[in-house]
Amino acid sequence: MANLKVSFLLTCLSRRGKNRRMTSENIFLFVPNIIGYARIILALISFYYMPVNYSVACWCYIISGLLDAVDGHAARYFNQSTKFGAILDQLTDRCGTMCLLVTLSNFYPKYMFLFQLSMTIDIACHWIYLHSSLLQGKTSHKFIDISENPVMRIYYTSRPVLFFMCAGNEAFYAALYLLHFTEGPIVAGMSLFRLICYVSAPVAIVKSLISLLQGFVACKNLSIVDLKERAAANIKSN
Repeated sequence: MANLKVSFLLTCLSRRGKNRRMTSENIFLFVPNIIGYARIILALISFYYMPVNYSVACWCYIISGLLDAVDGHAARYFNQSTKFGAILDQLTDRCGTMCLLVTLSNFYPKYMFLFQLSMTIDIACHWIYLHSSLLQGKTSHKFIDISENPVMRIYYTSRPVLFFMCAGNEAFYAALYLLHFTEGPIVAGMSLFRLICYVSAPVAIVKSLISLLQGFVACKNLSIVDLKERAAANIKSN
């Protein structure tokens, strides 16, 4: 009996110690989140120099983008994956692309509407998809699973494919940005930046179409939640 009491006491002390360590953790100082802050600082420097100094702007923008992969590895290595970090990454990515497109709108005013359209699709579809995903985790409703489509399944499950799509999208806008200042080195009789622009343009278009599909499915899933909630409310009122 005494041994049981001692065992119970030790278990309680162990749990209390674990709870104390958990409550004393500061997620804002986790290694991947600190890397995320560095990404934001580099992005802000890039935004400042975008209209006047393409060299500084490009290096800061590229390093900020590369750190996106580093913080993911750090989160897994240190076991410090957090919802805050995931949202921080998403916001940095979306704001980075948005500010680049704002700059392109000034450089190429003739195509401003297309850049505005791209910004709207990117931000709106990601926002509504994120919120519908959160609701999907909180409810028992039957949602439309976008990954049931074989093409979309590859997009979501294959890291190389996802990286290729994101990199191609960024390469297109980055090439347009650089072309405002310089043609770059000549490759096969064509400037390197213009070649990158032509090659990556289809990738950027496909990525926008995928974002539209994400937004459409997210709207359908939100409508499922609304219908279920309205049906439940009608049952209660009757």
